Amino acid sequence: MSSNYFSPYRWLLALSLVLLIIGCEAEPDMTSQFSGEVKVGILHSRTGSLAISEDTVAEAELLAIAEINGTGGITINQQKLKIVPIEEDGQSDWPTFARLAERLIDVDQVAVVFGGWTSSSRKAMLPIFENRDHLLFYPIQYEGEECSKNIFYAGATPNQQAEPAVEWLLENRGKVFFLIGSDYVYPRTVNRIIKAQLASSGGHLAGEIYVTVGDKNLQPAIDEILRTMPEGGVIINTINGDSNVAFFQTAYAAGLTLSDGYSIMSFSVSEEEVFAIGPKYLKDSLASWGFFQSIHSNKSEEFTERFRAMNGIHRVTNDPAEAAYGMVYIWASAATKANSVNPALVRQALPGTAFEGPGGRVEVQPNHHLKRRAFIGEVQTNGQFKIMHVGGVLKPQAWSQRLPENMGYRCDWTSGRPDAGRYKRAMPNTES
Repeated sequence: MSSNYFSPYRWLLALSLVLLIIGCEAEPDMTSQFSGEVKVGILHSRTGSLAISEDTVAEAELLAIAEINGTGGITINQQKLKIVPIEEDGQSDWPTFARLAERLIDVDQVAVVFGGWTSSSRKAMLPIFENRDHLLFYPIQYEGEECSKNIFYAGATPNQQAEPAVEWLLENRGKVFFLIGSDYVYPRTVNRIIKAQLASSGGHLAGEIYVTVGDKNLQPAIDEILRTMPEGGVIINTINGDSNVAFFQTAYAAGLTLSDGYSIMSFSVSEEEVFAIGPKYLKDSLASWGFFQSIHSNKSEEFTERFRAMNGIHRVTNDPAEAAYGMVYIWASAATKANSVNPALVRQALPGTAFEGPGGRVEVQPNHHLKRRAFIGEVQTNGQFKIMHVGGVLKPQAWSQRLPENMGYRCDWTSGRPDAGRYKRAMPNTES
């Protein structure tokens, strides 16, 4: 996106929109239109190693709430309800996420929680929501291998992000791969899927290494990549959080660049991380997402303008923010359809609920995931992504069909089956 894209007129329009939203909430006559309120939880890491990524999703959720309130809130039983966010800081610590999720439900009595980032945080919270039959909206891509009745997954599954990326890389960047990731469930599981894909597609695995979340010394990992792929190759990066700063800066210093024959593809690096790390360290590296700020559409551009007007002219939007923003609207739409904010009733109304968001139309599937499009982008000197590939809209697979233990298994919470979260059907599986 060019540096002069946001013209003075557009900035004035964006600022006016946000001031209208804020002003509508502050004006007495606007406030008086609400007959009550509904509390919702926002639970992301605002401190710790993952705050570099999670700040943006929390801010996108708050933007969506402000917009919905600015147009009258949600209507339940002909009563207009104001959405009141109760925000907590997960502190980049999985037990803290579980403890605060419990407090949001039991003490604050929220109707829904929008939260989490890593799969470890989600898995820590999962029993809290299942034991209370409550509702969690999770905004980030993940490894699949899960399909909970009480969680709605707004991010991509591996067949909507990792697999299309690997397919494109095999066709365009080479056959030799090295896998590096943070040492927790998402990187290890998605890399298992990638290894199965490479084995069936003529790819070669040169090496695999994992680093502790928050690790700042990535030199040993970079040395291993250079040792196993001295002539270049493809590096799949599933490092999460601020360890990416050390990874890209160390890789840059070591010459792991496109001009030296190395292609780095990341699944947890977006515009926000590029801005924080420094575009020069990531130039020509790749990412696979369902949304990039550089996508040219009215909804995408308006979303970025409103987000920047509320959070700062220097800020950027990204796929997790777009997903987080959209899932608030999806919840509000389902609550309106259910004519209730009761988690069980909203859950029943969610399958089939759609939203025309900044990245295009998304729709909740029977497996509580979203149909999503896959894009591949390349980092430019201005920190934005040049779109290299536009994929089709993909149905989500909760259970990866590349893993032998999952073949034929699917998830369908509208089926009425006692084993709806994971059951096998006779025909080959196309959606799980």
